[in-house]
Amino acid sequence: MDLFGDLPEPERAPRPPAGVEAQEGSMLSEDLPPASSTDSGSGGPLLFDDLPPAGSGDPGSLATSVSQVVKSEGKGAKRKTPEEEKNGGEELVEKKVCKASSVIFGLKGYVAERKGEREEMQDAHVILNDITEECRPPSSLITRVSYFAVFDGHGGIRASKFAAQNLHQNLIRKFPKGDVISVEKTVKRCLLDTFKHTDEEFLKQASSQKPAWKDGSTATCVLAVDNILYIANLGDSRAILCRYNEESQKHAALSLSKEHNPTQYEERMRIQKAGGNVRDGRVLGVLEVSRSIGDGQYKRCGVTSVPDIRRCQLTPNDRFILLACDGLFKVFTPEEAVNFILSCLEDEKIQTREGKPAVDSRYEAACNRLANKAVQRGSADNVTVMVVRIGH
Repeated sequence: MDLFGDLPEPERAPRPPAGVEAQEGSMLSEDLPPASSTDSGSGGPLLFDDLPPAGSGDPGSLATSVSQVVKSEGKGAKRKTPEEEKNGGEELVEKKVCKASSVIFGLKGYVAERKGEREEMQDAHVILNDITEECRPPSSLITRVSYFAVFDGHGGIRASKFAAQNLHQNLIRKFPKGDVISVEKTVKRCLLDTFKHTDEEFLKQASSQKPAWKDGSTATCVLAVDNILYIANLGDSRAILCRYNEESQKHAALSLSKEHNPTQYEERMRIQKAGGNVRDGRVLGVLEVSRSIGDGQYKRCGVTSVPDIRRCQLTPNDRFILLACDGLFKVFTPEEAVNFILSCLEDEKIQTREGKPAVDSRYEAACNRLANKAVQRGSADNVTVMVVRIGH
C-alpha cells in the first residue's frame, strides 16, 4: 500500500442526506440473500452474514505465520416471549450444527510472500492450525479451534507486525472458557473485543513515540470453530473459499469477506459524519482503506477498527480457503486465483521432497507459483498468498 505523508487538516463535510444514518463502525455488512436468490439486496439485521449452503456455487449472490513472528502448527408452561423463542431457536440451531459437525474437517495452512517492487516487506501473516489447547474452550460445545490471518501494512511494518504478534494472543485470552448459551454470539463478541483491544494497544504505543508512529494495517482473519468459519475483516485484503458445485460440476470462488474502501457509500457516510472527507478515492485524499488497525491520525476522521464478521459452515464440497492481500487481487480476480491454485494441485510433475507428503508439496508450490505470477503480472505491491487446505 502507498505510504502517506503529512496529514492535511480535515474539512467539514456536508451532512449526509436526510434519512441516511452512517453506521458508526457497523458490526456487520448487509444481510446476504438465501442461496436460491440472485438479489443482493438487504433485509433485517441478522447475527451474522451467513454464506451460502453447500449446494450454492453462485458467487454472484455474495458481497465477495507471523512471517516475522510466529508460525505453528408441558403442563402449566408459560407462553414464551419472542425473545425466549428466538433464544430457543438459536439453541436448536446450535445443536443441529454440533450434530452435523461430528466429523471435523482438518485445516492446514501454507503461505508464500514476495516483497515485489517495494523497498520493504510490510505484510505479515499467522498460521495456527490448532489452538484448541490454548483457547481452552468448553469441551461440550467446541472440539477444535484454528486461526489464519494476513495483514497488509502501510506507512511502515510496525502495525502489521504488532497485529500479527498480538491479535491472536488477545483472541485466545478473550475466547469463551465456560459453557455458553450461544457459541455464535460469544465468538462474535470475542472477535469484536479482540480487534478493539489490539487497535487500542497499538495506538497507545504509537502515540507514545517521538515522532508518533503513523503505521496502519489491514486485517483478514479466519477463525475456525469446529466446522464453522468466522471471518473478521478490516480493509482490502480478502478471503475466498473454493467450493465444488455439484450441479455445474465446477469449482466456484466464494467471497468470505467484504472490502472496505472509502468510496463505498456506507464507508464514505461514516467518514463524512466524523468530519473527514474522501478525495480521489482516499480518506483525506491520502489513505486507501476506510477500516484498519493503527492509522491513529485518521481515527478522528471516521476510520474504524470495527471488523465485518461473517460466518460460513464448511461442507464436504469445500476444497481450500485463500487469504491474500490486495497485492494479489490487483492482478488476479478471485476466480483466476482459485483456478490457478487448482491447476497446481493437479500438477503431478511437482517434485516432492523425501518424507514430505505429496499434498503438502503441491499446496506449497501453489502458494509460491501464485505469488511469483502476481509479481510477473506487474503487481508493484507486496504479495502474500495463504492457502488453507480443508481435509476430509
